[in-house]
Amino acid sequence: MADYQAVFAVGDAIAKYLQNNHDAQATTDTNLVTPVTFKLVSSAEIANEDTAKLDKTVSLYLHRITLNDNFRAMTRLHDSPGEQPVLFLDLHYLITYWDAAAEGAEAEHKILVWTMQQLRSKPILDSSILSLSSATPGWDGTEAVQLVPVDMSLEDILRIWDALGPRYRLTISYLARVVRIDQQVTPGMPVVATRFTYQDRGDS
Repeated sequence: MADYQAVFAVGDAIAKYLQNNHDAQATTDTNLVTPVTFKLVSSAEIANEDTAKLDKTVSLYLHRITLNDNFRAMTRLHDSPGEQPVLFLDLHYLITYWDAAAEGAEAEHKILVWTMQQLRSKPILDSSILSLSSATPGWDGTEAVQLVPVDMSLEDILRIWDALGPRYRLTISYLARVVRIDQQVTPGMPVVATRFTYQDRGDS
């Protein structure tokens, strides 16, 4: 069972998984692009690219959250206390390499393809990866999230970049599915009084 921290935890775990793999490989692979920081970023950090210090950074940007189509009709967990609400979410990510010096295509191409290779080698984010996050949404040991590449049209990608503001950069897109959020929500204030009124309407 996971709570509202799960969405952040997934992105944070992916970034830390990539960072750990990169740092380990960089000790022996002289062809690997270094230094590189893998970072989960917000809309504001992308929009303020000149001041957000994204240089030599591979950003993981969650641009959209949607309900999973297969579980859209399931809104409550039956036979649970109060039949608590449940969400099954799909997380849509854009992954981009930022290089303030604009030194050329080599570093950009190398690090993005390396990133794709790492994500292909571990398409199922199990508890060993999800637990890398600093957030603690309450995953159980059996939960897992599938990570798959998405073929977005150039028009859709450019529309996102136009809305954010910075100049377009080479971008790859991924979908994380299905993130289940079903931990008990905090109940509202209990009903402690009921008031009824009576009005005499007279003879009809």
